[in-house]
Amino acid sequence: MQKLKKEILSHKLNYFLLGMTLVIGLFVRIYRTRSVLGFYFDQGRDALVIWDLIHKGKLFLIGPTTGIAGIFRGPFYYYLIAPFYWLGKGNPVWPAIFLAVTTMAAVVLIYYLTAKLIDRTTGLFAAIIASISFYMMLASRWLSNPTPMLLLSVLLVWMMYLATQGKKWAWPAMVFIAGSSLFHFGSAGELFYFVAILIFFIWQKGYKLPFKWIALGIVAGLITAAPLVLFDLKHDGILRNNILKFFVTDQSFKLSLWEVAKTRFAFYYDTFTVKIFLDQKTLEKFLLAGVGASFVVFLPKFWKNTLIRISVLLLASLCIGLLFFQGNQGNIYDYYLTGYYMIFILLFAVALGQLWKYIPGKVFVIIFFAVFLRANLIIDWYKISAGYDGPGTIVMGNQLQAIDWIYQEAAGRPFNVDVYVPPVIPYAYDYLFKWYGGDIKGAEPKTELVPLLYTLVEDDPPHPDRRDPWLVRQDGIGRIVKEATFGGIVAQERVRIK
Repeated sequence: MQKLKKEILSHKLNYFLLGMTLVIGLFVRIYRTRSVLGFYFDQGRDALVIWDLIHKGKLFLIGPTTGIAGIFRGPFYYYLIAPFYWLGKGNPVWPAIFLAVTTMAAVVLIYYLTAKLIDRTTGLFAAIIASISFYMMLASRWLSNPTPMLLLSVLLVWMMYLATQGKKWAWPAMVFIAGSSLFHFGSAGELFYFVAILIFFIWQKGYKLPFKWIALGIVAGLITAAPLVLFDLKHDGILRNNILKFFVTDQSFKLSLWEVAKTRFAFYYDTFTVKIFLDQKTLEKFLLAGVGASFVVFLPKFWKNTLIRISVLLLASLCIGLLFFQGNQGNIYDYYLTGYYMIFILLFAVALGQLWKYIPGKVFVIIFFAVFLRANLIIDWYKISAGYDGPGTIVMGNQLQAIDWIYQEAAGRPFNVDVYVPPVIPYAYDYLFKWYGGDIKGAEPKTELVPLLYTLVEDDPPHPDRRDPWLVRQDGIGRIVKEATFGGIVAQERVRIK
């Protein structure tokens, strides 16, 4: 504490700005969480599983789906957020805020690493970008399994650095983080953590480690894979067969690089640069190009820094490795790269920090942050302060409004609920009626048919072919008595047609 106090007092302006940055970063991540939380298919599905864990003691060996048919993640994500569902008595706001706080822990850690191993200015730049970027704020507010990757990715960089400093325990820690990322939290991108670790292992002559540490690393990896292995053994190799189909039969990794390189590098550019500027006009493109060119020019100097080499290794492993990935019908999404957002920001800040050492560079950096802060703070505030009664808006705020309306209109009478949501399965409302309706309002909808029926219909502009026939079917079931609109949700009171 004395060292920390001395450090802060010796660099008051730096830590004042850092403190302001962290406060703003936390604020834009947790303000009005109950109102603007996205609570949809995945969130409802996850919450129902955790509800059964808390209320029925129902343990599990698998977690959320991966988006690839028949392949699941492990359960660490569920066990990570379950205590916060329990503390919040089922309220999704609690785990959402917890995940947001982990992303701010990642910001603190990225500052610590860059300040310690490069300089405080670079650390401050990295913290400002990671805290205030609109897309980093969105990623931090996502109640979903990729969100912990923002912290795990920085922890991985830290462990790799400690391994270069002779900390042997960092090797099994590194493998555990990578295994947890791949099997439990991340998506396709985290596979390449292991490619980077293998290269790093050779680079650091890790094979000369005492066997004890290599064995502990293997055990750490096996621990992360164990739940899925046990599930697979229990269910006659279902995961194994689906994984083999994905990698072998479907040929998800191919050598036809040039066919995908052009679109894939454009995807990398869009995915990473949007974390800096959402709207990229001429000035924004110029600033991005200036930072990119500066990094290339200063790369020989940067390469002497171990932290930068580790970060480049991780990012390069992803960008090269994903050129071979052509599975999942060719689909690849930006959240596949969540485990690399902070690494990109670290390297981006390194270029800004180097520019800051020169007078013309200082002018460039001041212009950059003036544009960055103005653009991102405006849209951050709009996102977290906007109402939820606009057309098409669907967030937890108006979902609960619609449910409140139902209970108010029902006035204690038993009722049924039918729900239409774009993904077809209304897991979100299944959970909200179980928690908010059952625990808060005191009565869940009836499972047996009763005369009073409420219909909840979410907007689905891309699929009127699904929504309209559903509404026609409902008209044959019950006559509309009254209805109310809450943003993108229509709530209808119906009386069953006898």
